[in-house]
Amino acid sequence: MSSKLSSQSAEAKGTMQQPRIRSFIHRRSHITRGQQEALDTLSTHWVLPYQASPLNLDEVFQRQAPTILEIGFGMGETTATIAQTNPDINYLGLEVFNAGVGALLNRIDQMDLQNIRIIQHDAVEVLEQMIEPETLAGVHLYFPDPWPKKRHHKRRLIQPPLVALLASRIKAGGYLHCATDWAHYAEQMLEVLSGEPALQNTCKGFCPRPETRPLTKFEARGLRLGHEVFDLIFTKKG
Repeated sequence: MSSKLSSQSAEAKGTMQQPRIRSFIHRRSHITRGQQEALDTLSTHWVLPYQASPLNLDEVFQRQAPTILEIGFGMGETTATIAQTNPDINYLGLEVFNAGVGALLNRIDQMDLQNIRIIQHDAVEVLEQMIEPETLAGVHLYFPDPWPKKRHHKRRLIQPPLVALLASRIKAGGYLHCATDWAHYAEQMLEVLSGEPALQNTCKGFCPRPETRPLTKFEARGLRLGHEVFDLIFTKKG
């Protein structure tokens, strides 16, 4: 998945502290003709412009329903599958890369999905400015960039300030579901999430992959090669 972020625990309303971590790093990425055509023709229907004010989720989705936020949906395979399986839930996907946004737009069009909206912007700023406290039913953060080199660990998305910001945006009883295939990052995630006082672990350590998180082709290939995948599911305390 393509994404990385941050925020401060004392700021329950979500004001970020310096130095800040971006939810992405600018990189060159290839985009296909089909993805570009989707961006050109479908963005006005499904992509929400960034704004420095809170979203009215009922207006955005034209209904009242639980909303799940996904940070860094990559090419949108998992997002589209989950949304198709759960038509009564709203899904708000954050991704900055054109190829990924174009790919998900194509999936939305081909699968006739009505319950997905996309914001193509830095996730930290979206969380701070566009998502009001205690409005999300859940957050998905699947396979964020592991930044494996030790000198780059500070760029990892799951750090205490971001987790505090996420927790402040989740309703009581809502959840935060993370997944990674990097053991060291998994241990860091477990430590950071366990240290957030607003959250509680639903498992003793890592969880088995729930059926609600589809197995992607990339993940299946990794499992065949012996790569372990770690799921962490924490809920917001009441």
